[in-house]
Amino acid sequence: MNPKFSLAHLTALKCPPPELIYIAKMCGYDYASLRPIGMHLPGEPDYVLAEDQELLRQTKQALSDTGIGIHDIELARILDDVDVRSYEPSLEVGAELGAKSILSSIWTKDKSRYMEQFSMLVELAKPYGLTVDLEFVTWASVYDLKTVMEVLRAQTETNIGVMIDVLHFYRSQVNVDELDEVPREWLHFVHLNDAPKEIPALSDTKELTFTGRHARLYPGEGYADIAGIMAKMPEDIVCSIELPHSERSKVLGFAEHSRRCLETSKAYFAKHI
Repeated sequence: MNPKFSLAHLTALKCPPPELIYIAKMCGYDYASLRPIGMHLPGEPDYVLAEDQELLRQTKQALSDTGIGIHDIELARILDDVDVRSYEPSLEVGAELGAKSILSSIWTKDKSRYMEQFSMLVELAKPYGLTVDLEFVTWASVYDLKTVMEVLRAQTETNIGVMIDVLHFYRSQVNVDELDEVPREWLHFVHLNDAPKEIPALSDTKELTFTGRHARLYPGEGYADIAGIMAKMPEDIVCSIELPHSERSKVLGFAEHSRRCLETSKAYFAKHI
């Protein structure tokens, strides 16, 4: 296996898109994965490129300067109070920047709503040449592979996919053999990271969220079966390294932390895959 690597925005979220792209180039990544959709979460910056023409210009300049590609954009959440049609300006920007996929996850428990909204998102993304890759998140409404597969099998369009995040795979206690049920053409990229041994209860959203957003581990440091997951992936899968770690970023700086993310990932692949 000889994967391409992308630097996911959450790994260095305080870096605006141009800075993230320059860091990706300096560290040796092939791609960057941007977050141009506003999340409006406390303490986290938003970079809504569709509403900031100067930042968009700077982002394009960084891409031109570095030759780095944009692999995917995020995060098109399916929520109770947001119509997915509001994401279309960001889909247009993503396509303009050369993105291949848009990441989605489901945060409403209303099944009829999330089935309808996800289908609408897939239809919106199709003219822009984007796949919509659905992720299960351990503390979200859809938190396992089984339910993701149910949603995808109901789609009539083909620009769809499953996005496996190693941390969520481990903490949602998904069996590696479940990946045998996923069509290969649905596997476009993974979120690479590692997980602490302890698995908090699904009801412990505070602890689940803290690790997910502030304390993920370098590949090989934790207990997730990364090798088992990757053995089920296509040879040309893109590994987007989503590995936020607040303490390490504070001590090392975002550039050095991002470099170590890639270094440890490549070392893990050389040893285990």
